[in-house]
Amino acid sequence: MQDAYYDEDSATFGDRMAAAREEAGIGATQLAQKLGVKTQTIAAWETDRAEPRANQLQTLAGVLGVSMKWLMTGIGDGVAPPPDAHRDATIALLLGELREARMAQARAAEKLARIETRLQALAAGG
Repeated sequence: MQDAYYDEDSATFGDRMAAAREEAGIGATQLAQKLGVKTQTIAAWETDRAEPRANQLQTLAGVLGVSMKWLMTGIGDGVAPPPDAHRDATIALLLGELREARMAQARAAEKLARIETRLQALAAGG
């Protein structure tokens, strides 16, 4: 799964459902048709504004290829958690800081070279 739909520690039913639907490559409209519900119902489930009835939950889990327990709790057979978005953001931030430090280092080296040239000229009597 490419997009970070949820953090494994704070995922809701809707987060897990959306992640499983995307992982299965099923659109919301297609899923609604398979379950015999409206697309708005799928949207309500994925945004945690509503929950499916027990019989719908069983069918939903089957269509998505995950366990009912995983959909409800995050425990059991489900989709892999997304990459750690916080870790990725931290890496990007640190790489930016590293580039800035290298640029500052290059500017400082240029300044030192100019100072050294001037000192050598002064020492030579010029």
